[in-house]
Amino acid sequence: QRLFSLSPMCLPASVMRLIAPQRCVMSAQAFSTRKHRISPLCTAVQTRAHGSSFAHRGELRQAKRIVVKLGSAVVTRGDECGLALGRLASIVEQVAMLQNQGREMMIVTSGAVAFGKQRLRHEILLSQSVRQALHSGHNQLKDMSLPVLEARACAAAGQSGLMALYEAMFTQYSTCTAQVLVTNLDFYDDQKRQNLNSTLQELLRMNIVPIINTNDAVVPPPEPNSDLQGVISIKDNDSLAARLAVEMKADLLIALSDVEGLYNSPPGTDDAKLIDIFYPGDQQSITYGTKSRVGIGGMEAKVKAALWALQGGTSVVIANGTNPKVTGHVITDIVEGKKVGTFFSEIKPAGPSVEQQTEMARNAGRTLASLHPDQRSEIICHLADLLTERKEDILAANKTDMDLAVSAGHLPSAMIKRLSLSPAKLNSLAIGLRQIAVSAQDSVGRVLRRTRVAHHLELEQITVPIGVLLVIFEARPDCLPQVSALSIASGNALLLKGGKEASNTNRVLHQLTQEALSLHGVTQAVQLVSTREEVEDLCRLDKMIDLIIPRGSSQLVRDIQRAAKGIPVLGHSEGICHVYVDADASVDKVIKIVRDSKCDYPAACNAMETLLIHRDILRTPLFDQIIDMLRTERVKIHAGPRFASYLTFSPSEAKSLRTEYGDLECCMEVVDSMQEAVDHIHKYGSSHTDVIITECEETAEQFLQQLDSACVFWNASSRFADGYRFGLGAEVGISTARIHARGPVGLEGLLTTKWVLRGDGHTAADFSEHGNMKYLHENLPVRQSLAGQRDSN
Repeated sequence: QRLFSLSPMCLPASVMRLIAPQRCVMSAQAFSTRKHRISPLCTAVQTRAHGSSFAHRGELRQAKRIVVKLGSAVVTRGDECGLALGRLASIVEQVAMLQNQGREMMIVTSGAVAFGKQRLRHEILLSQSVRQALHSGHNQLKDMSLPVLEARACAAAGQSGLMALYEAMFTQYSTCTAQVLVTNLDFYDDQKRQNLNSTLQELLRMNIVPIINTNDAVVPPPEPNSDLQGVISIKDNDSLAARLAVEMKADLLIALSDVEGLYNSPPGTDDAKLIDIFYPGDQQSITYGTKSRVGIGGMEAKVKAALWALQGGTSVVIANGTNPKVTGHVITDIVEGKKVGTFFSEIKPAGPSVEQQTEMARNAGRTLASLHPDQRSEIICHLADLLTERKEDILAANKTDMDLAVSAGHLPSAMIKRLSLSPAKLNSLAIGLRQIAVSAQDSVGRVLRRTRVAHHLELEQITVPIGVLLVIFEARPDCLPQVSALSIASGNALLLKGGKEASNTNRVLHQLTQEALSLHGVTQAVQLVSTREEVEDLCRLDKMIDLIIPRGSSQLVRDIQRAAKGIPVLGHSEGICHVYVDADASVDKVIKIVRDSKCDYPAACNAMETLLIHRDILRTPLFDQIIDMLRTERVKIHAGPRFASYLTFSPSEAKSLRTEYGDLECCMEVVDSMQEAVDHIHKYGSSHTDVIITECEETAEQFLQQLDSACVFWNASSRFADGYRFGLGAEVGISTARIHARGPVGLEGLLTTKWVLRGDGHTAADFSEHGNMKYLHENLPVRQSLAGQRDSN
């Protein structure tokens, strides 16, 4: 805390004074202790045979030996005089954390010149004559010019302070550091190179973080085209880091700069796109810009160094180390395999990247949206036919998935049931798809309202697709044709990410979907992501995806809602559905509705999880029948606190009144009135689906009006909360949000609107105080959709 609160002008000398007592030689006993110190997490990182780089980002978790290169723009402040202390501190923390996990960390750092420049400028100002300062006046002193400082002198003055700062920071994490200064000759001379290798190996063996830099105080200027055959010369810290990484057989080189990664054209230009994965041979597709504000390298030098390291068996990631939003976790994110910066890989996948898939889907989706509604309906009907015609292929693939899931033994029974397909389920899917095909006739281009703004100036609000949808679903392959049909009907492009448990079934269903789309040349409008993409990485494609729809467990939905930065998420995190049995309930209706709500499909999000009983029903024949029915259906009851207080021998008490069991279990609680039931649901429910069973219409209407859940039912099972049962054909999910779509989301929920204004040379000035026109704002009859107009024309 003292260190980082110092004035920048006083920093170098103060830093030296502050940490001087800490710079001491370890005793023999301390050396021995440190030499054998092993982190508890050390065994989690296994040493691998060096020789080939990692093929996928996910494999970076296996990286044992890591070189972190800190560019000048990362280490220095914006004024290029002094270090960015906060940024440097967060980087040190990450390196120390990885070191303590049992990894071997090395740092190649810039910053000595900037640190020295700050120190020398301070000394020059202090050495100026006090008389000159007094005669010059305050303002003139402020603008006083300083001589240009020679870089080697700055490096000489800054090296000790830079190293002292690193040592002070790493000491806070009980991590020891060692400084290593190198020049080009240290790599070209075999003896010196062996000595360097031996030194670094010994430091790593003793769990010490080597901090390496070129000895800028004596290094000569780089010579152009001085690379030897198969060897990269040390021109800057990029080439130093690459040479060092290969020499030390490092698994990973992380090069931090002031840009997000490698772009296909200079960052900031209109068409610049960040490259997620760069492969050797892609250099011709890159247009390089100018180098950063500091340092002697540039992106071209970084790419050259990265490719050289990659050829030597070291994986490389180039990322931004200056962005305050990510600096605190950029290194650890890379090591965890997250999609950060540009990853260099020698193995090019056979299929397109997820970014390319998204772009293909968007382009084909625009064509899909422009089709006539009859053409979109024809695609959906053809897909429905394929589900029954090719059912043997689908069921064979599904059996493979089922066999693998059962043999693995880690999937719960509820998920196994979701994974399973049958001829009856396929027939039901086909019926639902044909309902969607009918709905597609009046979807895209429907006119919602017309207004005559002024004479010869008319405004229309029409329905249009949202854009690109990303639907992430777990072991539920029936979701794929449903969501595909809804996307086709609404003219949306679709990106699908299914659970690996249903990979074989999903592949066959997607092939059938693309076969149906090929009828009208829009095969690419629906894409199945089959690459090793993490869900969190997909949620970061905010410039390519317009809406995310998760279909799965409450944990999946919560994870996606947290991971989605800038992309709306449609869905619900939990399905805590209540059934309230009123004092005036019919016995027969209670037994039927409670049984169906809980036992028809316990894993569904619309299954009953809490049964609320009016107090007057306790110790009545109706209560006994409810308990007997639940016992017969093998439903485990968890007693709420009030219900438990009425019983001498109660079932297990509920750990929480806000639990989604997803199985043959439910919570039972007692309330005194309908109003208390509503209050309970508002407090513990998830705004999904809630039911009242009563013969009193007044009580029922109060319940339906007061409760603000997405679905509220009177004398009907909670299992009716479903797009197919509502007549929507299918649903992409059930939303508990309070804007856009709510409840089962079908075709309407996948549309948005745009405004179309038709004028005749009108300007806003025409309606100003001095203009000659007045607003009318007259509502006009809604005419047929734009698609219908195109047909009639």
